[in-house]
Amino acid sequence: MFVSGFTFVRNAIKYDYPVVESISSLLPLVDELIVCVGNSEDGTEALIKSIDNAKIKIVPTVWDDSLREGGKVLAVETNKALENVNPKSDWCIYLQADEVLHEDDYENITKSMRQHLSSKEVEGLLFNYVHFYGSYNYVGDSRKWYRREIRIIRNGINVMSFKDAQGFRINDRKLNVKRINARIFHYGWVKNPNYQLEKQKSFHKLWHTDEVVKKKVKEEPFNYADIDSLEWYNQTHPKTMMNRISKMNWVFEYDTKTKKHSLKDGVLYFIEKLTGYRLFEYQNYKLK
Repeated sequence: MFVSGFTFVRNAIKYDYPVVESISSLLPLVDELIVCVGNSEDGTEALIKSIDNAKIKIVPTVWDDSLREGGKVLAVETNKALENVNPKSDWCIYLQADEVLHEDDYENITKSMRQHLSSKEVEGLLFNYVHFYGSYNYVGDSRKWYRREIRIIRNGINVMSFKDAQGFRINDRKLNVKRINARIFHYGWVKNPNYQLEKQKSFHKLWHTDEVVKKKVKEEPFNYADIDSLEWYNQTHPKTMMNRISKMNWVFEYDTKTKKHSLKDGVLYFIEKLTGYRLFEYQNYKLK
């Protein structure tokens, strides 16, 4: 079984992405790792090269900043990375620059890829998500956070990144997937509030004009308190994240009893907590 990893990144230092931690968490699972490095202002390519692993293949790219509709440029860059994987690859594992795998899940991930290798009807494998917010101690638990997404796809069946690169499609058709017992640790909402402000400016530019961005993003440190619901996180983080976590240089505290739901969302939140079932959940895939 040959496994490829693929990812993309731009301005990782400027926006404080944990891309080194992300790539390092993926390397033990893959035979090669394609990293598309976009035209950056901050030495991102040198940062990736500093990982110094023979599995890594850096592909320089230039982002089309005119693509400001639905974050399309993110899918374009994802597809550039996917196009560069080895044709003999059986599975391709995808991580974004703020997503990290936990070493405790490696065995389950490899076992699942082997288990479904010959089952051609299985086009992808579905991970559970842990979305951190504000600090490494809190996770989002409301309906605004997607619970699962495809992060392993079968190679050679014309899978393409979809819309803003959250998921994948084959000719606009949802992939048939199996859910596996493994997690994606998402750290995109955990960084110094000043870095988060700059990231939000850049992020919104992928969807909106400069005028709209100015209205949406206030010129002040990002306010993490403006959130509907959080839970305390009391489990372990991936080992590749431990050094970064130890250097956290801001304070965020939140009363997890505080809930800021609308009436409708509050009812749906209560039902989900009581039953474990999320009513009216959008699923970017088809479970087999």
